[in-house]
Amino acid sequence: MPSTSLIPPQSSCPLALLQIYQIMEIIPNGSINPQPYNGLRPARVPSASRFLNPYVVGFVVVAGVVILAVTIALLIHFLAFDQKSYFYHSSFQILNVKYSNQLNSPATQEYRDLSGRIESMITKTFQESNLRNQFIRAHVVKLRQEGNGVIADVVMKFKFTRNNNGASMKRRIESVLHHMLNNSGNLEINPSTEITSITDQDTVDMFTQGCGARTDLITLSAERILGGTKAEEGDWPWQVSLQTNNVHHCGGILISNMWILTAAHCFRSYPNPRQWTVTFGVSTTFPKQRRGVRTILIHSNYNPATHENDIAAIQLDRGITFTKDIHRVCLPEATQNIPPGSTAYVTGWGSQEYGGNTVSDLQQARVRIISNDACNAPTSYNGAVLSGMLCAGLPQGGVDACRGDSGGPLVQEDSRRLWFLVGIVSWGDQCGLPDKPGVYTRVTAYRAWITEKTGV
Repeated sequence: MPSTSLIPPQSSCPLALLQIYQIMEIIPNGSINPQPYNGLRPARVPSASRFLNPYVVGFVVVAGVVILAVTIALLIHFLAFDQKSYFYHSSFQILNVKYSNQLNSPATQEYRDLSGRIESMITKTFQESNLRNQFIRAHVVKLRQEGNGVIADVVMKFKFTRNNNGASMKRRIESVLHHMLNNSGNLEINPSTEITSITDQDTVDMFTQGCGARTDLITLSAERILGGTKAEEGDWPWQVSLQTNNVHHCGGILISNMWILTAAHCFRSYPNPRQWTVTFGVSTTFPKQRRGVRTILIHSNYNPATHENDIAAIQLDRGITFTKDIHRVCLPEATQNIPPGSTAYVTGWGSQEYGGNTVSDLQQARVRIISNDACNAPTSYNGAVLSGMLCAGLPQGGVDACRGDSGGPLVQEDSRRLWFLVGIVSWGDQCGLPDKPGVYTRVTAYRAWITEKTGV
């Protein structure tokens, strides 16, 4: 994908003879009065040379001041500024919203709207409270049915200094929430809502039960700016490598703990599932997890000549264990709009120039969606892009998928920072040429096929 490391033993010796010296005192008559030695040295007269050098005194004073300042600074830091992240979970019962199938998937506008309203309400409440400096973010991880109503499972992140009492923190948060619930506007919420302190791992588990969350969302941190071409661990947790004989051959996309989507053309030379291995993580050399393949399902109407229906589903030989860095992408609704000009990201281990070798570290590239009309212009693909295909790239070229990226994901982010699969790397004219963008299998066109084959 082109881009815009021992004390020696003591010897015995005769005991020295102790000689007793006498101090001879001259008395007034001139005789000498011998005085026995009393074991004390005669007093010495002080001299100016015995006083401390002023430079030494200055150094000692300065060193003492520096040590005192550092000690005070460390105390202030640990007592006031050394903050730790704390996560809390709460289940809000929405009393005046009736549950429907449209709230069953984060891909629907109804799900986005209701989740967004709840998150905005919580955020506004805390930003106007005495916890405005401690509140970081809130995110609805799931909407679920209870009777005819809706339960919203919410994770909230706060930062408190380490010397704060846990029970006290919880009471302060609950107090703010209860005030919100009594003034929730057009959302009627059960006021008996309680919160529970959860661990970092609990938070990971809750997010990975859903789809499309990158690491920055799971930690409820600021969104990481995607710069450069090399991806970091956890940036694209649904990306997998499909390998034959331990050599990367194609990319793939994790859509559940058992199923992967990829391109049908990846299996023209290797149709036997036992020839394939799936690896997880950003490195193909040192993968995080590895699985075998049980089943390969190629679209029955795949046409190698026209690239039509270039989609396949792979069933793993056993389920993958979801982690913060390995979990599934969200699938779009069949009706989801993918507007031309919108930003998307393509990822893979493909070559970085036409005819080059694949790489061992996952690469990422930002592209823009191009309308099928523009992609079918005479100067571009001249009508070869069919309705089940999607174009993405840059008009001037230079950023594109390439050999080895086939079967990998083209994804977009929604308003709630969840990522959705919109395309599967399929074909193109070389790599990165002007007016020759990458062509992808349009996932929305195959949404029913995916459900039929995988149940997802």
